[in-house]
Amino acid sequence: MAETSSKNRPFWHFGLALSALIVVLDQLSKHWVLNVLNLRERPLGHIELSPFFDLTFVWNTGVSFGLFRADSMAGRLLLSAFALMVMAVMVVWLWRADRRLMAASLGLIIGGAAGNLIDRLRFGKVVDFIDFSDIHFIWVFNVADSAITIGVILMLVDAFWVDRRQKSV
Repeated sequence: MAETSSKNRPFWHFGLALSALIVVLDQLSKHWVLNVLNLRERPLGHIELSPFFDLTFVWNTGVSFGLFRADSMAGRLLLSAFALMVMAVMVVWLWRADRRLMAASLGLIIGGAAGNLIDRLRFGKVVDFIDFSDIHFIWVFNVADSAITIGVILMLVDAFWVDRRQKSV
C-alpha cells in the first residue's frame, strides 16, 4: 500500500499556503476598494494614480477580464459551479505536484478562482478595480485575476521549459 503522508507530497502545503495567501490578499484589496476608498461612491468610480495606472470600480459578471458575461442567476450559478469544478481538479493536481513551480502555479490559480468565487457568492458578481487603460490595456481586473494569469503562465513555463530541461539531462 502506497504511503500518502505529506512527506510524499512535498509541495502540497506550499501550494495550499500560496492559495490561502492569494484569497486573503484578494479579499483584503476588495474590502479596501469597497469600504475604505469607497471607490464605487466616487465620481465615475475612478481615482487617477499615475499616467498609466488608475483605480476604477467595475462590477464584473463574467470570468477573468470580463469574459463570458453571465448576468442571470442561472449564468452566475453555472460560472460558480464551473469555478468549483476547476478548483477541485486543481486541488487534486496540486496533491500530485512534484515540482515547486507547478505547485506555485496551481496555488495561484486555486487562490484566484476562490477569491472571485467568494465575490460571486456574496455579490452575484466580481469586484474589479486595477486599471491600466491609459496604456491601452482595456480590461479592469483584480488580484484574483492577476493570480490566475500568473499561475497559467507559470504552468506553461513548467510544462514547456522545466519538462524539456529534465528530459535533456
